[in-house]
Amino acid sequence: MSTSEIPSPREAQQRLEQGNQRFKQAIADGAFQPRPPQKLHEAQRPFAIVLGCSDSRTPVEILFDQGFGDLFVVRVAGNVVAPSIVGSIEFAASAFGTRLVVVMGHTRCGAIAATVQALQTGASHESKNIRSLTDRIAPHVESVVTRAPLELPEQDLLRQAMHANVKAAVDHLRHGSALLEELVLAGQVAVVGAEYELETGSVRFFEQVK
Repeated sequence: MSTSEIPSPREAQQRLEQGNQRFKQAIADGAFQPRPPQKLHEAQRPFAIVLGCSDSRTPVEILFDQGFGDLFVVRVAGNVVAPSIVGSIEFAASAFGTRLVVVMGHTRCGAIAATVQALQTGASHESKNIRSLTDRIAPHVESVVTRAPLELPEQDLLRQAMHANVKAAVDHLRHGSALLEELVLAGQVAVVGAEYELETGSVRFFEQVK
């Protein structure tokens, strides 16, 4: 893909928003069908990179109504940012020239719920591998948990914690990678946060890129 063919961050975000609208309309009409695999053997040309959660209810390409080769998707529980995750995103940005990176959390996230529970009870999970996930999330959501009013409904607390975790991941990608930070400062790449609502099928971006 030549430089002139690579969508700008704004154009990429608009394509994602339009795809999510098509997905929601197809669900409402009872006419949803996954896209046929028309580009199985073509070189990949992703117009956006998406860091999402591994939750089985959040299939990124389907939520954005995109096909094979359209999105470079990295999924891990709680959409946490670890070195291998950063490396994957750096690879896509440098190898394909993709200009939009989206960190997408979602409502009713199990990794967020486990982290909040650990903070509230002081009891960590017995699995060190699961703790490696919750320990990465905890610093970003601790203030949300400690400052939450007692009367705040649990789902509202979890949603606020999810937002905080996504925003921390966005900040990490913008400033924790020399390669990505250079691209962001040069206006070549934009990194934005988003949330997917399991209840409605809607994706909401936290900001509009220019």
